[in-house]
Amino acid sequence: MRNAMHTDTEHCVRAVRSKDARFDGWFFTAVLTTRIYCRPSCPVVPPKPENMTFYPSAAACQQAGFRACKRCRPDTSPGSPEWNQRADLVARAMRLIGDGIVDREGVPGLAARLGYSTRQVERQLLAELGAGPLALARAQRAQTARLLVETTALPMAEIAFAAGFSSIRTFNDTVREVFALSPSELRARLPKPRADARPSGAATPIGTPAALNLRLPFRAPLNPDNLFGHLAATAVPGVEEWRDGAYRRTLRLPYGHGVVALAPKADHIACRLTLSDLRDLPVAISRCRRLLDLDADPVAVDEQLRTDPLLAPLVAKAPGRRVPRTVDEAEFAVRAVLGQQVSTAAARTHAARLVTAYGDPVGDPEGGLTHLFPTPRALAALDPESLAMPRTRRTTFTTLVRQLADGTIHLGVESDWPQARARLLALPGFGPWTVDVIAMRALGDPDAFLPTDLGIRRAAKELGLPSTPAALTAHAAAWRPWRAYAVQYLWATDSHPINFLPASGRQEQQ
Repeated sequence: MRNAMHTDTEHCVRAVRSKDARFDGWFFTAVLTTRIYCRPSCPVVPPKPENMTFYPSAAACQQAGFRACKRCRPDTSPGSPEWNQRADLVARAMRLIGDGIVDREGVPGLAARLGYSTRQVERQLLAELGAGPLALARAQRAQTARLLVETTALPMAEIAFAAGFSSIRTFNDTVREVFALSPSELRARLPKPRADARPSGAATPIGTPAALNLRLPFRAPLNPDNLFGHLAATAVPGVEEWRDGAYRRTLRLPYGHGVVALAPKADHIACRLTLSDLRDLPVAISRCRRLLDLDADPVAVDEQLRTDPLLAPLVAKAPGRRVPRTVDEAEFAVRAVLGQQVSTAAARTHAARLVTAYGDPVGDPEGGLTHLFPTPRALAALDPESLAMPRTRRTTFTTLVRQLADGTIHLGVESDWPQARARLLALPGFGPWTVDVIAMRALGDPDAFLPTDLGIRRAAKELGLPSTPAALTAHAAAWRPWRAYAVQYLWATDSHPINFLPASGRQEQQ
């Protein structure tokens, strides 16, 4: 039903009347009498059903001539879970648009990355989302502009270009059309003072670091234990750290670099971003949301997993677990190879040596981060003999980074999941466990499963589940399409209280 939820008027009206926040981002309510569009959980009195119509995206609402509600701010809804749980053309296109490809490379660049014609991409997006790639990118620019207007003291001209607008006039017209307020009026409505949400100084030009404090919304419930426990336990020194209750790491971005600090709060994730170029703001936000799986639909996931009576107690004990993912798919693949057949501590040590030798240095006045993780191209140039690992794993490592560097293997947000899996599996030293953990963490496949993982098999045995890989895979068919989330619950059994990838999971014999 949810794949085309905006077409199911009865269910949409019911969600609006109950102000159900679970459906924020799934669809948008446009009110014919006021020409305003809202999220389903809007706090105002719901309009009459005959005055409501429903759209699958904010961009479609804007194209139809509706403006964003000033009360519920639908532009700040969590993203649709569809784009992170599907691998078809539309989902891949939406992930790329969220990563800023249309602003950087245009619609032809979007189509080229997807391997389709511009016309095919536009037609499919219009059919499913009611808006083409330009309109979807425009809606994202408007949201970015509002963020910068409301959370910084930057001059409007700098905000316009940082948000991706080609001119100040286009920026002013778009903001006024979408929000029914000019940029200056948006800023004037803010309570004073807002010093905690602004970068230091009256203005921060592009090219100099700007610290922004943002709130990343999510669908409740969210259990932060496995997310932040995993990230903290596997943090690579220099690139990642846990400091003052927040996970911090460096980001390699299209126009520069950044440092992000992410901390769980009751109803949002506190996000502090320091960017060398503010044009990277929408991309940085998109990657942080992906890292923490914030656009997931935990209610749908947990409902499915609860149907298994052996798994249900784990879900009831701590609902809302997410799959910790990554901000850089190639980086994660490299780290997966470094972690083969060694402990978590040894994997971190291997990665830290590569970071020091081949990573790009960055400054971090607020913490202890020192480098960006090395690119595949930089790693492809290293001397294999310098790697402190067995010869067979050196071959695995050098083959992977070489194919990542030359584009033979591509793991970006637009990648074709089955094709990427097949190419990874063809590499020397890559077995099912390594491929599936990359599929789960880097590609974002919500159905990736690790039946050979020793930690999973131990947890399965304790719960009375089949413990052999073949039998466990057969039993787990009932968990589809959410087996990656089942993995998180299994790793959280009493015998494995720390929610990070167990060293036992790295014992796969390739």
